[in-house]
Amino acid sequence: MSDEIFTRLRSLLKAYDEHKATTAPGPRTGGGSDRKRQAGAEALRKVVRPVLDAFMAELKSAGHEASTREHTDRADAYPSVALSFTPRGGLASALMFKYDPKRGIVVQREVKAAPSQARVAAATGDRTGTIGVDAMSAQWVETKTLAFVADVLKAN
Repeated sequence: MSDEIFTRLRSLLKAYDEHKATTAPGPRTGGGSDRKRQAGAEALRKVVRPVLDAFMAELKSAGHEASTREHTDRADAYPSVALSFTPRGGLASALMFKYDPKRGIVVQREVKAAPSQARVAAATGDRTGTIGVDAMSAQWVETKTLAFVADVLKAN
């Protein structure tokens, strides 16, 4: 690359830094949306994560691959907790419980069929339910997770 390009790049970066310095937002005041987001993250952490961890342990003890991941403490994304499940000989499928400020807790899943299946089936991703943060229970999470595992096993 030429020096002219780097000079222009440095100029752009300097202008960006100056713009950000003059328009920096003030600290958050902890309004209602932040409280709702924190309540959603807390529900995901305390209700959903233990259920997914129990399913993960059971799937692993049966010889399948499974893992959970949690993103409840990031300020740049909505809180979420997910279960990734790969049956023996199949492809990884995922179930995600995510906080949405307009809908509450949203359940999304992506079920992938094994390539060795005789039928041609594309991966399916869909939203399987929504519930308010206050109404969410371990039993509701168990029902959604069991249906997901059954669909993955059926597809593979």
